[in-house]
Amino acid sequence: MSLFKTRDWWSVRCQDETFDHGCLCVANIDNSPNGLDKILVGSFSGVLRAYLPRPGKGEGFKPEDLLMEVQLNSPILQLEAGRFVSGTEALHLAVLHPRKVAVYGISLVSGAVEHGSHYQLNMMYEHNLQRTACNLTYGPFGGVKGKDFLCIQSMDGVLSIFEQESFAFSRFLPGFLIPGPLKYITRTDSFITVSSQRQVESYKYQVLAVATDSNSKEESQKISSGKRVTMDWSLNIGEPAVDIMFVSFPQALPSILVLGEHSLFCVKESGQLRFMKKLEYNPSAFLPFAATQEGIINTIICTHTNQLLVYADVTLKWAAQLQHVPVAVKVAAFPELKGVIVTLSEDGHLNCSYLGTDPAMFIAPAPESRDINYDEQDEEMEEMKKRIAQASQKGDILPQKKSEDELTITSSVPPSLDPVTKATSVEIQDEIVPSITAELTLKSKMQLDNVHMTVRGYGSIGATQTAFKFSYLDPSNPPVVPVSFFLQGNYPPASLTAEVSASYNIPTGAPRTAQTTVGLPLSLVCRPCMPVKNAVHKVTIDTNKPPVNLNEIFPDLSGDYEGSSGFALGFELLGGPVVTVLASKTSQKYRVQCDQFDALWLVVKELADRLTRHHKRRGSSDFRCSFVGGLPLQEYFDVIDAHFELRSQTEHLKKVLQQRASQFRSIQRRLLTRFKDKTPAPLQNLDALLEGTYRQILAVGEACEENTRLLRRAGNAVSAATRLMNLLIRLSFGMSDGEFAVLEASLTPRVDDDGEIGWEEIVDAAITHLLRTCLAKSSKDAATNPPALAIAKDTGKLKKHLSLLVDRLSKGASLAMEGVPGLDVKEPDAKPVAIKTKTSPRNNPDAIIEQELESGEVPVGSKLGEQKNRKLAPVSPRNGGKSLPPMGESNLPPLEIKGSLGSLPPLGGKKLNDGLNDLSKDSVPDLDNLPTPPTHKPRNDIQWEEEV
Repeated sequence: MSLFKTRDWWSVRCQDETFDHGCLCVANIDNSPNGLDKILVGSFSGVLRAYLPRPGKGEGFKPEDLLMEVQLNSPILQLEAGRFVSGTEALHLAVLHPRKVAVYGISLVSGAVEHGSHYQLNMMYEHNLQRTACNLTYGPFGGVKGKDFLCIQSMDGVLSIFEQESFAFSRFLPGFLIPGPLKYITRTDSFITVSSQRQVESYKYQVLAVATDSNSKEESQKISSGKRVTMDWSLNIGEPAVDIMFVSFPQALPSILVLGEHSLFCVKESGQLRFMKKLEYNPSAFLPFAATQEGIINTIICTHTNQLLVYADVTLKWAAQLQHVPVAVKVAAFPELKGVIVTLSEDGHLNCSYLGTDPAMFIAPAPESRDINYDEQDEEMEEMKKRIAQASQKGDILPQKKSEDELTITSSVPPSLDPVTKATSVEIQDEIVPSITAELTLKSKMQLDNVHMTVRGYGSIGATQTAFKFSYLDPSNPPVVPVSFFLQGNYPPASLTAEVSASYNIPTGAPRTAQTTVGLPLSLVCRPCMPVKNAVHKVTIDTNKPPVNLNEIFPDLSGDYEGSSGFALGFELLGGPVVTVLASKTSQKYRVQCDQFDALWLVVKELADRLTRHHKRRGSSDFRCSFVGGLPLQEYFDVIDAHFELRSQTEHLKKVLQQRASQFRSIQRRLLTRFKDKTPAPLQNLDALLEGTYRQILAVGEACEENTRLLRRAGNAVSAATRLMNLLIRLSFGMSDGEFAVLEASLTPRVDDDGEIGWEEIVDAAITHLLRTCLAKSSKDAATNPPALAIAKDTGKLKKHLSLLVDRLSKGASLAMEGVPGLDVKEPDAKPVAIKTKTSPRNNPDAIIEQELESGEVPVGSKLGEQKNRKLAPVSPRNGGKSLPPMGESNLPPLEIKGSLGSLPPLGGKKLNDGLNDLSKDSVPDLDNLPTPPTHKPRNDIQWEEEV
């Protein structure tokens, strides 16, 4: 912001009209003897006005300041004053319209009385144009004396020369794309323009004049070819130009000034760069004027930030604030004041102003004389020191939010789904996708304007509307916005949440944001179904309370099975498999089983949360869930491998697509060379090769889209499996909230496949940091420098580091980190740990014993490598009852393009399930501590087959 402002001298506003660079002209257009300037303004509405400012003391625009106002038939693009009429050297006005150029004479007609004098506009001649005009320039072309010629540039790059009343010729500019500013240089008899190639180009008038192929005006203006016009010189400036000016002052060298969008260039007449000034703003107009210092060029530059800057070459001399953004600026001389700066804005504000300051008439009053009480000042000083000491002791250095500055977003989710679904644009076509409508309330303690709110569902969850704008928020009447959520994708999400954020500015101008999370019910993405007896993946949750009837835990998902015994429930995920929940009758355990590992997460999380709430309502505060047994690392690794293979396939497809596109362009160049050759030559099957390459590009593009869809689904599976693993690790090792926050920040469930560095590299780096800090075995591990973050070639390192993480946690290590609030380094508790182990299979295959171990011993269920030799469990009969293929057959096939691409393996198919382990064998004991034959025969103690 400038310290000074321009001093308004005279101003007027042209209502409801639009103006541009060439719509302002300042000249003694009526050729009056006193030589005073008049201001001529022409608008796109076709209105031509002439002003002579004569403000009195304290007065602005007066009606007699408007000398003339004429409505022309066409929009006015540019106004120029020059000697355009033969036989006289008086100034006349050239008016450029889109399809013609007209030359007018303005004269003063005297009346009988003073009020009878008026100005009259007389047309001298006009030329109709065959091409749409863009701008014009004028000057004594060819070195003529006492007259000016016109040069008009059209929108398609044709220069038309008019020698006053007669037409001369037209020329095409070479390499033309879009028109740029045009200026005539008298000293070199050449035209200067800035082409679409962002370079300043100079063309000699004589070169343009001799390159002719037409004899008449109509023929010349309709030409489509001619002799090639060669430029005199060119200079690359690297940016588009706003305007061009030529200066020839006695104190400075003749120079060409070019105003770019970000720079000011000063070029010599020979095309050599004299100096350049990089601008930190976007200029809108400029005007050079003579300086008193030798060799210096003064320049006025107006900006889009309402500033007027005066430069001496590249040195800023003055800055002043304007009221509007000018599109044209001139300097004029009037009777009362010389050197007035005239500016014209796009919306018609015409201002005459000057630089400088007016003397301030305000005189500050003398301060009151009073005696200083030193005792009071000492007490105030001590009080301030105490406040500073208290503030410095606080660890929170961030500024606290004021309650009146906060915008609170609250959400209300109903307990039941919508009776009529509001789901739109869903990918599941054969089923009815339910929806639920939540109400979002925006509460504020102060008035807020222009509040923008966005709603984003996690993963495959969609919303009926994602963006909202509130022009005004009334604290007494908070708005309530209904938003319906539904499953938009064809696979279940990894989290049943939606994020709502709002951005706004407080009255002081500081930006603020408010966020909240909307929790969605499980019934939104699943429906009750018949339980499934056998499943590949099983997770057993132990509790310290007697088992609860599942119908009481899931009253909204019982469905037609509400009257059953309540020890087995089935949930069919929309777009996913069936998940079965079993409750033991005799022990305190619950089992969740499914044929897809990542699909277990939603039901396991919901089961743990609902059990906690159920026992809390009954007054039980010591309820705990735990997970005893080996963690399903191999199953988790298989999900990670499937995701990483799809990432690798994406990079492979991109390389193939790039190679095919390069081949396609090479064939096009060869065909173009053959077609341009004057001697016909055989194509040698290049056309067939071009068509085949085009089909291959389409096939690879379709494969990329399909692979992207599968990658998005695989990322969702990794996110769900990661959340499940984090929960099982917390239940296994009894982590606190702070330690679990560190674990979830390192083993993050947020998967982003849009960047070059993927989820595998980020998690590997985070876990490596944990292994070198809080989980380090010795100071030697902590002193090792971490490797640079790079794209991984495989998942071997990640799996190794994940195994080390689990191993060190199982040995009593803690995720306590220095510097994290609430996570102080502490010694592991030395109280006994109850675990379950297997005795020899010869004596008792499934016997479970309770042991008490000293601290530091490793439970059997957490030993690494315990599950390597376990056999695969049979697949559920719902999937065909076929056994899974062995490990090592999950590599994606190479891309072969023979008319069409082979389809990529679907997510969740056999390749994803290769090597999955059965949690019911060896490491995790069966329910009720009873033996189970390896053939998975029905068990009589649970007795949930009747409900099936």
